Amino acid sequence: MTIQPLSIPYNPLSEVSEQVGGRENVESLRRVARDFRSDTLTVPTDAQLLHSLKASRGDDVYSEDPSTTALERRVAKLTGKEAAMFAVSGTMTNQLAIRTHMKQPPHSVITDYRAHVHKMEAGGIAMFSQATTHQLFPSNGLHLTAEDIEPQLQLGTNIHISPTKLICLENTLSGMIFPQEEIVKIGELARKNDIGMHLDGARIWNVAADVIERKGLDASSEEDRQIVLTDLLAPFDSASLCLSKGLGAPIGSILVGTKEFIERAKWFRKAFGGGIRQCGGIAASADYALTHHFPRLAHTHKLAKRLEEGLRELGVGIAAPVDTNMVFFQPQAIGLPLDATMARLAALPNPIIVGRERCVVHHQITPEAIEDFIACVREMKEEKQASGEIPKEGEIGQGEREKLESYNGPKGKTTDAVLRKQAALGY
Repeated sequence: MTIQPLSIPYNPLSEVSEQVGGRENVESLRRVARDFRSDTLTVPTDAQLLHSLKASRGDDVYSEDPSTTALERRVAKLTGKEAAMFAVSGTMTNQLAIRTHMKQPPHSVITDYRAHVHKMEAGGIAMFSQATTHQLFPSNGLHLTAEDIEPQLQLGTNIHISPTKLICLENTLSGMIFPQEEIVKIGELARKNDIGMHLDGARIWNVAADVIERKGLDASSEEDRQIVLTDLLAPFDSASLCLSKGLGAPIGSILVGTKEFIERAKWFRKAFGGGIRQCGGIAASADYALTHHFPRLAHTHKLAKRLEEGLRELGVGIAAPVDTNMVFFQPQAIGLPLDATMARLAALPNPIIVGRERCVVHHQITPEAIEDFIACVREMKEEKQASGEIPKEGEIGQGEREKLESYNGPKGKTTDAVLRKQAALGY
């Protein structure tokens, strides 16, 4: 059965005009609408930047910028935390949070082996916090559990071992939603042992959008967003929420926690050179994105599912569950080399760009880009079939199909070797 194309209730290509943004930015938006490398690539819209022109222009290092303060108070309230602090990036808010949690070495941090804080932040935990990172492999192949973590906790006074002081979780990780009931269990384990809990919530907005959609709530309602986000962040002492990924702010991330925690984090932000003077404009642009772009996230999830379903229909492998806006595709399953597939997509009259196996659907990706992606892979498959180089539909054995779909119900303990082969995930 052929799956019908989806539509979205807005036109991203209309949101940058030549009159306001200039021809170059209009063309940039058209390219970004077909660029699946990351959700950080989105182009600020005319309305977003015009909104930022009206922002206050005070000095935030002196806590004298009302627009920045307003955004911080808004996000603190949304997440059920006492305070918040704006910074330039998710890497900075993660590292500031970890450094704020850490008091005096020796100390260690538990993370998933794919975690951004460990894998993609230039060794910041060791550099800034003088902490050892213990990377754990989830036994279920998807996410850590309290049962994975508890035996790995370094407790007591053994002078040979760096004690565990912090557990860092990531939600989403590779687009996969971390089950909230498991997060609650891990939080209880942490509190029992006086260990801090930090969330790398770079894409927690996508989790919130999914919860809102499933519960039939209103993504435009500040009250509904607050209920959902407060619940999601309740187990954590601190959380970093990226404003550029997903939401489409031009820059920025925000750290939330207690008032005492945020005041201490501001000392480190200053020491790291992360203070911003007149940052009202970028704070206002992020505030606009939170209001106007957050409701679009559920549509990006639907487009990602459409991409997954279209590729699956062709026999393409999918390396991870598509819970939100990421699709990890494996064209090798139908005999198409990944590099050749990327090249063919990029050679389309209207090019499609992908970052290897990871495809990230952002709020400016168009439904046409999804359909053209699927059509291109279908054309390549048909060419291979015509040459007799790959099995036709129905000729792939049941065993191969089970291997492709094994992540849906992993049986037994997933070995480190298998997990290491999936190291492309987690970025």
